[in-house]
Amino acid sequence: MSRQEIIKIFGDRKIRSVWDDEAEVWYFSIVDVVAVLTESKDPLAYWRKLKQRLKAEGNETVTMCHALKMLATDGKMRMTDVADTEQLFRLIQSIPSPKAEPFKVWMAQVASMRIDQLQDPELSIDQAIADYHRLGYSEKWINQRIKSIEIRKELTDEWKRTGVIEGHQYATLTDIITQTWSGFTTKQYKRHKGLKKENLRDNMTNIEIALNTLAEASSTELSKQKNPEGFYGQAQIAHEGGAVAQTARIELEKKLGKTVISRNKASDFLLPDNDNKQIATE
Repeated sequence: MSRQEIIKIFGDRKIRSVWDDEAEVWYFSIVDVVAVLTESKDPLAYWRKLKQRLKAEGNETVTMCHALKMLATDGKMRMTDVADTEQLFRLIQSIPSPKAEPFKVWMAQVASMRIDQLQDPELSIDQAIADYHRLGYSEKWINQRIKSIEIRKELTDEWKRTGVIEGHQYATLTDIITQTWSGFTTKQYKRHKGLKKENLRDNMTNIEIALNTLAEASSTELSKQKNPEGFYGQAQIAHEGGAVAQTARIELEKKLGKTVISRNKASDFLLPDNDNKQIATE
């Protein structure tokens, strides 16, 4: 089952959400929804009491809810009660709030939008651009990030074509490319920037994104030309593609007289009002 966690925004509040590709359904963090509807100082305690009351009343919706791991405020993945759209509609009826109706409309729009995006992938790109704008990223950065997503997709399509297995092998090849051009594995790079679960690419500077994109685009073109077989063949290609960007980085650093591998992360260059809003993207 393939799931992707995404932060959805209702007004100025964030709702942790998970899209299940196999079931084609959204799961929303119930605590986040409770926080929006009640503005409680302790939405978790509110939800616990509500859940206890609903269980005592024999409410089937509560018993059907389950938990998924989601990114918590402390940066760790923790089990969180979630509900799909239908379950949330029922739960909202038990929460007196003037925001109930607007929230129902918002949920319906979220569900409809995702189905539309599955039919027309261009809409996903439009949504990503809108999300990045809302978070305060510059136009130049957004353009590069969207292009990098396209190039990454071309690379993973090439890996798939040549027999690389999605998951661990994809991650290993990504590490080879990243380490070759930057000197860091993905994990080391995130540690260098002081990141935890945040998306590394969403925290790269313009130059870092450009170099990473060059490395991945080079790997794709080399693979098309040499047509390697499987993971081990692609591992060599990953070294070669990463080396192209490594050469560009070294030359640029010579002219600048400093490293371009930055410790800066998104919160260092986004607008102050948007520091704590992270959108998870592919």
